[in-house]
Amino acid sequence: QVKLVESGGGSVQAGESLRLSCAASGIPFTMTAMNWFRQAPGKEREFVAAVSWSGHSVEYADSVKGRFTISRDNAKSTVDLQMNNLKSEDTAIYYCNADRQPFISGQKIGGDYWGQGTQVTVSS
Repeated sequence: QVKLVESGGGSVQAGESLRLSCAASGIPFTMTAMNWFRQAPGKEREFVAAVSWSGHSVEYADSVKGRFTISRDNAKSTVDLQMNNLKSEDTAIYYCNADRQPFISGQKIGGDYWGQGTQVTVSS
């Protein structure tokens, strides 16, 4: 049974920071690229960040470059998203995703497995 569990969401003011974490189980974590997506109310799901199996390669959406950092700890089977200088437009439910392959996909639509999400609310 594959399980992805997000944590670390909450409510903050613009300019503050949050760190999200995703714990994975039931999956060959060292052979999976990991992603973060988000979905705001009334909007489509949006790619945020991705990291390859080794952590060597990372990619970010233009809207979060310079503010967000994705990282992974293969010993703990976790992937984190450090979010700095948060803006009101970052408000969304954030989802952890696993691709079931080791490298970042050119198609930013998400892989096979999803967490249930964690809410991030940023007030101006």
